[in-house]
Amino acid sequence: MNELQYESSPYLLQHAQNPIHWKAWNDQTLATAKAENKLMIISIGYSACHWCHVMEHESFEDTEVANIMNPGFISVKVDREERPDVDAIYMKAVQLMTSHGGWPLNVVCLPDGRPVWGGTYFKKENWIDILTQLQNLYQTNPAKMLEYAEKLHEGISFLGIVNHAQANPEEQDPARIKILLEKWSKSFDWDFGGYARAPKFMMPNNFIFLQRFGYQTSSKDLLDFVDLTLTKMAHGGLFDVLGGGFSRYSVDMRWHVPHFEKMLYDNGQLVSLYAQAYKRTQNPLYKDVIEKTLAFVERELLNPEGGFYAALDADSLNAKQQLEEGAYYVWQKEQLQQLLQDDFEVFSTLFNINDFGYWEHDNYVLIQSQSLESIAEQFGLTVTALSDKKLQWEQLLFREQQKRTKPRLDDKSLTSWNAIMLKGYTEAYNALGSASFLERALQNASFIIEKLWSEDGYLWHSYKNGQSSIVGFLEDYAFTIDAFISLYQATLDETFLYHAKQLTDYCFDHFYDETQQFFLFKAKNTTALIAEHYEIEDNVIPSSNSVMANNLYTLGILFHNSHYEKTALQMLNHVIPNIDYGSAFSNWMNLWMNLSTDNKELAVCGADAIAGIKAVQQQYLPHVVLAGSTSPSKIPFLQNRFDEKDTLFYICENRNCQLPVRELTTALDELAIK
Repeated sequence: MNELQYESSPYLLQHAQNPIHWKAWNDQTLATAKAENKLMIISIGYSACHWCHVMEHESFEDTEVANIMNPGFISVKVDREERPDVDAIYMKAVQLMTSHGGWPLNVVCLPDGRPVWGGTYFKKENWIDILTQLQNLYQTNPAKMLEYAEKLHEGISFLGIVNHAQANPEEQDPARIKILLEKWSKSFDWDFGGYARAPKFMMPNNFIFLQRFGYQTSSKDLLDFVDLTLTKMAHGGLFDVLGGGFSRYSVDMRWHVPHFEKMLYDNGQLVSLYAQAYKRTQNPLYKDVIEKTLAFVERELLNPEGGFYAALDADSLNAKQQLEEGAYYVWQKEQLQQLLQDDFEVFSTLFNINDFGYWEHDNYVLIQSQSLESIAEQFGLTVTALSDKKLQWEQLLFREQQKRTKPRLDDKSLTSWNAIMLKGYTEAYNALGSASFLERALQNASFIIEKLWSEDGYLWHSYKNGQSSIVGFLEDYAFTIDAFISLYQATLDETFLYHAKQLTDYCFDHFYDETQQFFLFKAKNTTALIAEHYEIEDNVIPSSNSVMANNLYTLGILFHNSHYEKTALQMLNHVIPNIDYGSAFSNWMNLWMNLSTDNKELAVCGADAIAGIKAVQQQYLPHVVLAGSTSPSKIPFLQNRFDEKDTLFYICENRNCQLPVRELTTALDELAIK
């Protein structure tokens, strides 16, 4: 029997009608595999994954495949977003076996869960052949399979061991980052931004670091590269210029044709990146991206309780009522000519309804390759007139797009991704000053506290249909702590800072490994997997350990907690000798920059502190740890700084503070990179 009908995950429910006797990942399923001495098929994916849908249609909906899988295997479906711990372990296994990974991730394991074979997408015929061979081998020569499983398990376990090399004082010098950046920059795409490869991922945490490093070292070339990347992404098909929001990645080097799924975590991080870039440049394009992206999130991903849903699918129904990747977003020339009439020529030049913008099957993905100034000059228009036309076209096509069947929604709410989006809203408020952004951030914080934080002190990982489920992973704590620190620094509501400290202390009690001197991804008191997992390297989302280390650094300063600061620097010093390629360690390098002499702390204390901190937050100051209070505070960094008669700015460096100043302009001048 297919047991997925009893699950709440949208991905698992997509497979609930398959003829495969799917089971969910749980203790009972694992016990069944051992009791029946059957190989397990562990198939991992997520609801917005296009190739997961393809393999489902070709193989998992097929009775011939079911007749092989059902009698011979225990088949387990896993939503990687619900169980990132399971996904991480088996992704390591597949990468060891094949040197690559991706989704759908399909692994065949011994009854005890140790993998013996794995890969990603397979056509039906290949899938049948592979399963038949593995089943025959297990029946005729199980010892050979057991021997391979033992060797592979050793490799997986070895990957979980942290290299305890310790950076010496010379290696710790932030000046070494320039040397690493020289190597890193060789992979930059100086024509279209991002990296000179395809597929092309946005990697927001990379560009948050690169922007900071460029700013603190006054590197015009590096800042120009960041701006090139952000502009090309905003003008590419990757960004939905009509409805807002970014797709997951581009299949080409021009940011033109995306994989069309829209993920909450991408959009939260990108709002933060564009907000920081807007502070630095005041570029109206960045403001437009922020506002459109948050409008998309409000419209498509907001639940009635103030939480955010996980994702929109890549596939949607086309005009023939068939599921097709990107159908909701693409346009055909005849459609556009009919809708735009006399404006089509200008529109088609701006958005490349030509060979440059063509995708496939008579479909075009809108992409802008020329500036508005250039297009306006070509057609004898003013930039203002063209901007007005562009807005009218976008509104017209958006209304037309709304008549189409929308992509499927993954309506679970994940704690870590909600926290990423919460920080995005907070950063957008800091940059643009919109009260509605702060209101949404506060509502989401309440949702996390009320629905995803248990009375016993731990966080839940997922929420759907009024129910919280799955005990939280390190990522849930790390990103929630980060978001609460940011929300405190925007509002000066100390409740959020104390929440951040409470969750940090919980992490030390339940996740910290004294031997490895890093935090486990999965809490120590939960059911063990076949190997431990320490998330160290940054990826599309920064690693949970790098986020925790940055959190500890900030909280250590604000609470004068030497244990926090020592742990953060100890973690960093273990990582520094392993940094070879900057992209995989950019959030660690952000912490490394905190050791720079440019870094400062600022306390704003007094009756008008909120106005003062709001003005400071509008500036791009990545090298400054902010705090403040409108009343006497017990936070150690703020103690004895409140003055009932005046609002004062205290500028500090390594806790050594100058005499306070009263004028914002004076404070900003002192904080500026000299």
